[in-house]
Amino acid sequence: MVVVLYFVERPDRIKQKHYQAWQVINTAQGKGGSGGRIDALEELNLDRVPLVGVDAEGAFLRGLRLDRAPRERANFSAADLRNCHLRSADLNSATLAGANFQGCDLENANLENSDLSGADLTGADLAKARLAGTNLKNADLHECNLEGIRWRDIAAIQQTNLLHVKNAPGGFLAWAAIHGAMTVESSPSRDATDVR
Repeated sequence: MVVVLYFVERPDRIKQKHYQAWQVINTAQGKGGSGGRIDALEELNLDRVPLVGVDAEGAFLRGLRLDRAPRERANFSAADLRNCHLRSADLNSATLAGANFQGCDLENANLENSDLSGADLTGADLAKARLAGTNLKNADLHECNLEGIRWRDIAAIQQTNLLHVKNAPGGFLAWAAIHGAMTVESSPSRDATDVR
């Protein structure tokens, strides 16, 4: 009888678990720190719950693992996402301005129409990322892996730092230079040289 009840009540337990995870995320909204959001987001993603429109602006989410997560229209502006795993994540139309993505795995991520202005992507893996309509103005892509990126329709790349990028596709660096990208030692606000 106990075993039967366990399986009968399972959907309610899962719903309750998801409700509690969303409560943690929503309660911490607008606050710094993690606030339990890392575990809550990872748990929802493991259960394949869409994270569309999630708001974690300014949150400390270092090391977050959300591979393949559907997170269109998410807000992670000014969040600390260093060393995160967002491989194949759907970040279409996401607000990521000023976020710290240093060392982040964004391979094959959909970043179309996203705002990455002022974001720090130093050392990130952007291989095969989709960037159509993406705003990269003032972003730092220093030492990023750009192998196979889909870049032809990037919306803005002015003041973007492309120093020591790796595996840039043919024609990309010349196009970026014409559109205002540069190479600088630390931040796009310093004196810059043209991308070559």
